Amino acid sequence: MQNRTARLTLLIDPRKKQLFEEICARQDLTSSQVVRRLIHHYILEHAGSGELPEWLAVQGAKPGAAQP
Repeated sequence: MQNRTARLTLLIDPRKKQLFEEICARQDLTSSQVVRRLIHHYILEHAGSGELPEWLAVQGAKPGAAQP
């Protein structure tokens, strides 16, 4: 994990938030872990031909691949 963090504030329907948190809990994950994974996959899928920083490319390999 990276040494520094930044806060991301999202506005979401309370019903979706509740359902999301319940699903995360069933998988023994926090909502933050899942959101970080989603963002990581999104970057990998949509970066196009742009070169990714080494710290990002090394961490995730390919979208859909199992992540620790």
